[in-house]
Parts: sequence; structure tokens; C-alpha cells
Amino acid sequence: MTTELMRMEYIFKTFGPVQALQGVTLTVNEREIVGLVGDNGAGKSTLIKILSGTYKANSGDIYFKGKRVKIENTLDAIKLGIETIHQDSALVNQLTISRNLFLGREPIKRIGLINYLNRNYMRSKSKKLLKQVGIKKDIDPDIKINALSGGERQSISIARAMFFEADLIVMDEPTNNLGIEESQGVLRFIREAREAGHSSIFITHNIYHIFKAVDRIVVLRHGKVVGNVRKDKTTIEEIEKIITGIIDSPRSQSKI
Repeated sequence: MTTELMRMEYIFKTFGPVQALQGVTLTVNEREIVGLVGDNGAGKSTLIKILSGTYKANSGDIYFKGKRVKIENTLDAIKLGIETIHQDSALVNQLTISRNLFLGREPIKRIGLINYLNRNYMRSKSKKLLKQVGIKKDIDPDIKINALSGGERQSISIARAMFFEADLIVMDEPTNNLGIEESQGVLRFIREAREAGHSSIFITHNIYHIFKAVDRIVVLRHGKVVGNVRKDKTTIEEIEKIITGIIDSPRSQSKI
């Protein structure tokens, strides 16, 4: 018996004359990884930006943990328990690892009448988090982000989402421009996040990566959902045909 975590229902979004989303409904269950795929211009990023509070929908509803919610900015999404990891990692290159992990939610200690950053806590927690997300080499949490590889940066973004106990982690092209080893690390982190109790939406153009990580695949085309099928009930070839419009999924209306 699955429990629904999030539902976006009949989402419409236009940009002038362009209909980016035409009544999209997307659900994510607890402890589920949903792969969101589609060609360029299908509406994937627009839909996720509405969920993360970057855009506002023209119409439609969002439900989270069974309650209708309003997400008018990124802080609203974060407060609900939705963390979005963009392909550029959304990290500040000139800040340290520990500062990035706690950015906007820095722990404070009070000495007398003055508040200070609790840097010792940030360092110790950062070391544990880096190990937790699979960074095996000993990295100093006080080094700056711009000294890290692409895979290590993605790991830090995922660690931040996991540490702040996001119920839903949204990953927008997290393996884009990464090498094979780094991509495998990101895919492993996605699966481990599910084991730790988190749900995820995984957006990518790489169908092979989708099949290595997700439970269910949702296909968008021209702003509409044209496929919604469990990974173990389909094939890479079928998903590619749905994306390109050669076929429509017979399960596209399924409320899985």
C-alpha cells in the first residue's frame, strides 16, 4: 500500500502565447523515485520550477502530505520539505563546503550578547555528511567549492538536502556533464536517499541513467503527460518511442 507524498494537479503555465504546461498532473509517493523525462521544450523544467517556487502556475493545485499548499517562492518549498538540486548545483563557489552545506540555515551560538556562527559544529557535521554521501577521500570542509570536481559538488548538494531532512528531493539533470564514475556516484546517492526515507524526482535526458535509479517514469511531451509507467513494466526502447511521439503509452493515464 503506497502513500502519496506530493501531487501536482492540472497544472497550466503559459509564457505569452506559448503553452508550456497543459493540465499536467504528477504524483510522487513516499520512498519513491520518479523519473521525469521528455525532449527539449517538453515542460520538465517549467513544472519543477513551479514545484520549487521559482515560477507560479496560471492554474492548478499542489498537495503535499495530503494538504493543499501554496508555493509562491523557494522558501515556501523548502519549509514544506522540498529541496531542489539544479544541474549547476546551486552552490557558491567562493564559500567553503561547510558554509555551503548550511547556507541560509547556519547554526548560531550565543556568547554574552553576541551571536556567532557555530563553525565547529558545521565542520564536524560536514565531515560526517561527506562520508555519508560516499566521498571516500578525506576532504577538508574548510576548502572552497571551486576546488571540487563536478561529482563532489553534486554530492554536497545531495548531502545538504538529506541533512535538512527534505521529504522530496528534486534533481534537475544531476549527471549532466559528469564523467562515468561521478555519474554512478550520483545515481547511488539517489538510491540511498530512498533507503533513508526520502522521495525524489529525477530529471534527465539520459534514459540509461533513469533505468538505473527510478521506480516509475513519467513522460512529458508538448506540456502534457503522455506516459506514466513503472520501470519494471517498460523498456528503454518503449520510453524513447513515447518521448518522440512514435507511440503513446497505453498506461499513460494510470494512477500509479
